[in-house]
Amino acid sequence: MHRILLVDDESGVLNALSRVLKLSPLVVRGEDLHPRIDAFTSPAEALRRAATTAYELVISDFRMPEMDGVAVLRRMRELQPDCARVILSGYTDLNGLIAAINEARIDRFIAKPWSDFELVSALSQILEIRALRMENEALADQMRCGRGELSAADIEMKRLELQEPGITHVQWGADGSIIIDMDQDER
Repeated sequence: MHRILLVDDESGVLNALSRVLKLSPLVVRGEDLHPRIDAFTSPAEALRRAATTAYELVISDFRMPEMDGVAVLRRMRELQPDCARVILSGYTDLNGLIAAINEARIDRFIAKPWSDFELVSALSQILEIRALRMENEALADQMRCGRGELSAADIEMKRLELQEPGITHVQWGADGSIIIDMDQDER
């Protein structure tokens, strides 16, 4: 299932983005994608979801009261390094854009207001590049496995982590038991 995470403190912007993405399919690898869209007005809530849900793309507003878009995308890069990152902004703050590029390593800046056609085209292109990057990485992993630099178990753990972020991180007790932190889901 293809998933996109939207983060903007204005619910009207989230509704407009969701509408565009539902009405105009993204084309990746010659295939129309109708991704599942998760939209949040709270960056903290969005990041909590991202800790357990895999996304192919995150689009974040640049200026939000709770947390700015650079911080959101920097954290997304830590949580899901293979997730494509886009900043959406009505402001042209050059220093902020430089920070977004350098710190969060964004894939694209899209100005508000956007053209629906240009938005869908840009996102399709970003997802196409991501798909090629993921394919190249998988082929490189197969080569490393063949040379003995990487085990099949390492490749499988990487695949599982891409599908379900956090699944490969287990807390072990001194007696070999698995420790389940019930409060972790609330963070």
